[in-house]
Amino acid sequence: MLAYFYALIQKLYVIGMNKFPPDSRGSKFLMSITGLFMVMFVAVHLTVNLLLIFDDSGELFNMTAHLMENSLVMGIIEPLLGLGFFIHITWSFFLEYRNWKVRPVSYNKKKSDKPVTWASRNMLVLGSLVLVFLVIHLINFFWVINFNPESLQTVTINGVEMEDTYSLVADLFKKSVVYDILYIMGGILLGLHLSHGFWSAFHTLGLTDKHQISKIRVAGKIYAAIVAIGFSCIPLYFMIRF
Repeated sequence: MLAYFYALIQKLYVIGMNKFPPDSRGSKFLMSITGLFMVMFVAVHLTVNLLLIFDDSGELFNMTAHLMENSLVMGIIEPLLGLGFFIHITWSFFLEYRNWKVRPVSYNKKKSDKPVTWASRNMLVLGSLVLVFLVIHLINFFWVINFNPESLQTVTINGVEMEDTYSLVADLFKKSVVYDILYIMGGILLGLHLSHGFWSAFHTLGLTDKHQISKIRVAGKIYAAIVAIGFSCIPLYFMIRF
């Protein structure tokens, strides 16, 4: 399995080096490959978080969280996906700063014969707002779970003692309308960001041709809608249910 992923990365790297001129190929390649890491990371994260609304007892969410925390495979994959996410964010700021220094006019004033969407023109703005939400999210959950686990309650499920991460997450949704609204906004902003980034990454890496690009665009919009609706449903569920 590792050999397969290594071969895939090598293939993508060769495509990237052959596709782009020296001054931009590395930057575009890095943004695209880390963007795909972001797509995978979000898919995994959303899948697990949706378990919050399928079982009010919290057992399903706690068992999944416990399994992921103690799984060797997830222990390798999750940090890699998270690292890709981090590189994607930091590199985007670097590129925007570099472009800002060299261009004589602002991006929005550039003339182009290609149709562009609002999301494509404001990727940095959307990404920055998503980053703000991500920091808030990490402080409330990731930091506590990984660096202050002794503050969590414990539960025993099927004879196994584990941290009650469900209560940590669910209680915040139940008690804070402000956080619920921020979470919904974060999900929508992330969906908008991915609506352009999804297909753009495939296109930039040369994994599509002119006949496939329209299908990838549609797939990207569907994925973005699932992300926005999926993340928004979680706080809405707790606001309505409790």
